Amino acid sequence: MDIRKVKKLIELLEASDIDELEIREGEESVRLSRHRQAPTPMPYPIAMGYPPPPAEPAPAREPVAAAAPEPSPGEPSMPDGHRLTSPMVGTYYASPSPGASAFVDVGTRVKVGDTLCIIEAMKILNQIEADRAGVVVAVLAENGQPVEYGQPLFIIDTTR
Repeated sequence: MDIRKVKKLIELLEASDIDELEIREGEESVRLSRHRQAPTPMPYPIAMGYPPPPAEPAPAREPVAAAAPEPSPGEPSMPDGHRLTSPMVGTYYASPSPGASAFVDVGTRVKVGDTLCIIEAMKILNQIEADRAGVVVAVLAENGQPVEYGQPLFIIDTTR
């Protein structure tokens, strides 16, 4: 293709409102594109999960005690042992399918790597495995209920 034709095509591109032009003559082809500044993308709307701050200052709060609160007489205390916590937010399932028996119950002896439960997060089933060997002394989550990151799920007695 003749360089004069290419220069003429460039002039036509600049004079028009076209952003891109491609011409083919037999085996030869030329593609010209104009690099305009891309429009600024619109920001995604932000969902406000927290209420707006109060207009007047909040009253001073009492300092929080560093020690764990003592259980009240009617409230059961947590057994001692290793606490296995949820590594993610999701839905807790005690068994591999509805109607199947639970992976573990209180009193079940587990080894490192044994599946204890499933947490469903974003339609993905994640098997939660024991990170310590021992005996399950407490199951702290309910089947089919949501769990939070860091929420205790099991207590494993590693001394037995």
